[in-house]
Amino acid sequence: MLLQDLMIRPAREADLPGILAIYNDVIASSTAVYSLEPATLQERATWLAARTEKGFPVIVAELERQVAGFASFGEFRGVWPGYRHSVEHSVHVSSAWRGRGIGTRLTSALFPLAAAMGKHVMIGGIDADNEVSLRMHERLGFQRVAHLHEVGRKFGRWLDLVLVQRYLDEPGASRDD
Repeated sequence: MLLQDLMIRPAREADLPGILAIYNDVIASSTAVYSLEPATLQERATWLAARTEKGFPVIVAELERQVAGFASFGEFRGVWPGYRHSVEHSVHVSSAWRGRGIGTRLTSALFPLAAAMGKHVMIGGIDADNEVSLRMHERLGFQRVAHLHEVGRKFGRWLDLVLVQRYLDEPGASRDD
């Protein structure tokens, strides 16, 4: 299958089994998500509903009528209104399709969506050992801004988290708020 056949579109409820399969594979096989237990379909449905209710996008990459990956963003640091112009994103690709540019396409598709919502900065938290993701983010204009040592634990070892950020408009851009 050629990536020219890749379709990036908003996620639908019918995509949840595919999203769940990708997410649970990531949980079981990597440190890309620091969760220890597989998610349930109901948990993913609640996540999708909460994101869309707040106006945040969840998008999927579709290939061969299957979900090949998904991405989203949401609030950064939750309830603190001073962070309202910043979002934290996540992107996950099926193990069958990794390394083919799908993560890049999904992440890039989030930029105009966040900018349209008036967001200024997009942030990502990436496991420090995930050099593939760190390099992809750097190619997309993200900068490494923090390295948090031993803040997570999974698979019997401590995990470091790297925070990356990318401006969605100009640094120092003024806001009318």
